[in-house]
Amino acid sequence: MITTSQFQQMIPSNKEAAEWYDIAVDFFEKYNITTPLRIASFMAQCSHESQDFRALEENLNYSTESLLKVFPRYFGAGKEDAAAYARNPEKIANYVYMDVNRSKQGALGNTQPGDGWKFRGGGVKQLTGRNNYSVFAKDIGMTADEAAAYVRTKKGALESACWFWKKNGLEKFADADDIVGMTKKINGGTIGLEDRTARYKKAKAIVGGSVSSAPAVKSAPAAAVVTEKAAPASYPTIQKKSTGDVVKKVQAKLGLGADGVYGLQTEIAVRSWQRTNKYTADGIMDNEQIRKLLGA
Repeated sequence: MITTSQFQQMIPSNKEAAEWYDIAVDFFEKYNITTPLRIASFMAQCSHESQDFRALEENLNYSTESLLKVFPRYFGAGKEDAAAYARNPEKIANYVYMDVNRSKQGALGNTQPGDGWKFRGGGVKQLTGRNNYSVFAKDIGMTADEAAAYVRTKKGALESACWFWKKNGLEKFADADDIVGMTKKINGGTIGLEDRTARYKKAKAIVGGSVSSAPAVKSAPAAAVVTEKAAPASYPTIQKKSTGDVVKKVQAKLGLGADGVYGLQTEIAVRSWQRTNKYTADGIMDNEQIRKLLGA
């Protein structure tokens, strides 16, 4: 799909990028985020929302001044006293996110005491509101309360974002290379568009392998080019960008179109096979794995 190095470059400030990568590849496959544009779009939007996957829940620790700027509909002259809520995240959430205090259009499904806080923004997409959590929970076989806790784990943080992506048809914006349309679909406007766009351009370059200014990350040795003269009983290691007859054989065995070019779909299939056969699912196949797959 993409390499660990590429993934790290898209969330450069995250020191646990390798762990996130191992989680991401499974969910990317499950939710069909499997093309360069879809991966770049998803990573750009989510890295913006979560500060490079470092913020897994909404920060509501606002000062009086910030409350007046961020939530002018709820605080100020003739409204609630911002000073009475400042630096109290739970109290803030249980006021601004409760349906009784919101317009019909902005309702989140938060009707029970404490819903605003329990269903505050969570995950790398910042899923918000009982309605969203409930639908997500139903789709993955959980209760809304269980989902609220799950979303604040790495696995849940990423799956909830992938689920939101699929549920809202965001792949059509990615396929059309439409970062503006996607941003509007995600947050109802264009807040943060400049940063989202910058991240998207960088992510596209990374997925395409043309970034030169990204942080240096130690990567695996370049794959050997496979030729038809390769000895059938001793296969060279293959990985993304490898080509040749052995790649064709692997592709055919995995039920893919055998064009001899190790690309995205081949890597997805290889990783799936590796997981099933208890190998490290890194998309890199050595002689032992190839021989096992081919029955050689």
